[in-house]
Amino acid sequence: MRLGALEESDRGRLREILDATAVFRPEEVSIALELFDDTLRTAHVGQPPTAGSRAAASAPLDYEFVGAFADDGSLIGYACYGATPATDRTYDLYWIATHPIAQGSGAGSRLLGEVEQRLRARNGRLLVVETSSREEYAPTRRFYTRRGYDEIARLRDFYAPFDDRVIYTKRLDHTSNGASRSPGADAHEVRGPKSQSEVRSVVSPTSRRSSVDE
Repeated sequence: MRLGALEESDRGRLREILDATAVFRPEEVSIALELFDDTLRTAHVGQPPTAGSRAAASAPLDYEFVGAFADDGSLIGYACYGATPATDRTYDLYWIATHPIAQGSGAGSRLLGEVEQRLRARNGRLLVVETSSREEYAPTRRFYTRRGYDEIARLRDFYAPFDDRVIYTKRLDHTSNGASRSPGADAHEVRGPKSQSEVRSVVSPTSRRSSVDE
């Protein structure tokens, strides 16, 4: 397995991965593809700009991509992340998905680790992840907690009735999660609108894609 940049030719396979998970709604798949298309129009997807390039001289991309490729070169998973506007080195993980054929391959862990490594190299401070409370997302939630993410909030009925939005964070600096929070600032329930770009993530439930067991 290797990690690398995505190309325009990967769009069809990216859609196959999202459809194969069987957990994303059609409108969510459309949003994911829209982010990919918008990023393609801005710069080479997933390829950090080189020094002196036009992209390097401009503001960072809103959305960045990294793909996981099998030994035969086929795309088996991807992640999309970006800086959170108007924050001090906070980043969002917008999407992370792996194909069912990658179950147990470690693709999800490799992708998440790569994102964290890239952000630490930029002195990133906090990574925010959001997912669903539905039962089929239970392996996804375990995936994050096993990798040091803390559940810090829930928006009740956000996606649909009885489908909460669950928010996790992980400190990327040397401060442990929650160390700087005041007493009593545990996971809590909140309500409020969000932009369409802040969508749920999924690292294959065991019955659908990567087993989230590394």
